Amino acid sequence: MFLEPQETMPQTSVVFSSILGPSCSGQVQPGMGEHGGGAGGGSGDLIFQDGRLISGSLEALMEHLVPTVDYYPDRTYIFTFLLSSRVFMPPHDLLARVGQICVEQKQQLEAGPEKAKLKSFSAKIVQLLKEWTEAFPYDFQDEKAMAELKAITHRVTQCDEENGTVKKAIAQMTQSLLLSLAARSQLQELREKLRPPAVDKGPILKTKPPAAQKDILGVCCDPLVLAQQLTHIELDRVSSIYPEDLMQIVSHMDSLDNHRCRGDLTKTYSLEAYDNWFNCLSMLVATEVCRVVKKKHRTRMLEFFIDVARECFNIGNFNSMMAIISGMNLSPVARLKKTWSKVKTAKFDVLEHHMDPSSNFCNYRTALQGATQRSQMANSSREKIVIPVFNLFVKDIYFLHKIHTNHLPNGHINFKKFWEISRQIHEFMTWTQVECPFEKDKKIQSYLLTAPIYSEEALFVASFESEGPENHMEKDSWKTLRTTLLNRA
Repeated sequence: MFLEPQETMPQTSVVFSSILGPSCSGQVQPGMGEHGGGAGGGSGDLIFQDGRLISGSLEALMEHLVPTVDYYPDRTYIFTFLLSSRVFMPPHDLLARVGQICVEQKQQLEAGPEKAKLKSFSAKIVQLLKEWTEAFPYDFQDEKAMAELKAITHRVTQCDEENGTVKKAIAQMTQSLLLSLAARSQLQELREKLRPPAVDKGPILKTKPPAAQKDILGVCCDPLVLAQQLTHIELDRVSSIYPEDLMQIVSHMDSLDNHRCRGDLTKTYSLEAYDNWFNCLSMLVATEVCRVVKKKHRTRMLEFFIDVARECFNIGNFNSMMAIISGMNLSPVARLKKTWSKVKTAKFDVLEHHMDPSSNFCNYRTALQGATQRSQMANSSREKIVIPVFNLFVKDIYFLHKIHTNHLPNGHINFKKFWEISRQIHEFMTWTQVECPFEKDKKIQSYLLTAPIYSEEALFVASFESEGPENHMEKDSWKTLRTTLLNRA
């Protein structure tokens, strides 16, 4: 069977569960009313619908974030606003405004009859800062943000000089923050040392690979085991992606090109590394197939990867599954008609049905929903695994961002939009926190991460050497490629 290349098959370019509960409902806390209960007089600029905050001026939303003597913001609101506010201002500017509001409230309390409540107010401010530093510690790697944090904590410490309870809470918060920043910094340094697989120049003309050259089947011949090791790698890569990384994509993306989201990806190494992993896996699959000299062995290799993709689907690892299918649909592999004619493709057809791009990947989304429901009701770690196709997840966030405006005609921020973005990011982050239940095999993982992969040019050379060109276009391509390689040699 000959499979035409699927041009629509997408390829990527690209501690907070305590903050958000099972859902980002955005419901108003009892007693808050339809116009909110935040600090200051700007709360009237908040609009609620059926108890749900849907819009407000930036100033009112900032005031709604800051606690008062009688009010503490809903935790879902804290996370959603802290996440979305970076679209409108850098974190250190938001922190500065929070500090100003705190000063204004402190002065009002000191001048009024509720001076005794200063300690309670200070404790709430520290709690807000604690939740902020736990959910978004990287906001404080900036010197300006750290200076603002110190200024706020210094002020609130003065409200509890007698027994030092607030001061102790601040010290614990600061220590935890510094540890989080150090851990992330060390992780990034470690990842930057890991280079992507070397690109093999591949065979030149009729040069055959050494007989003893190792392939994936020589390392692992069990599709389930390989799928489990791929899941290990996926969860390791995705666990270093944070909510603000995903919002950064939203903030910087302004175009789509050939089903590929382009944005300022280089600023966040974890996103870049995860993006590279998908593409390297696709190219590794194509390399493993095209480098095989004998048709019988190529057929076996294709059937092996089909089984691996199926096991990934059963596990809930949709990202690896999509990468494998993409690799088998690359032109150098898809054109191998004689090889495909020997492959039992019934299972592959089922996989392609699940990843059919029609109706906005409706079949995939149905399968993802099923995996999500299984995860929510899971009794074991194995049932909790959900690894979505990252490129499609990013596209969903992107379109949500582009279709709905940030501001309404009255100048209010369209907070209903940011509730939904926050909900989707929360769900994704929940999936990333699942601990992989499978035993780790360092030998297999090392091969998957470091095995040489062919360049696109080398893949075509290997493909044409295995099965010669069959039409004028392929013959011209092969002739041009041979000439290029000979001149280079």
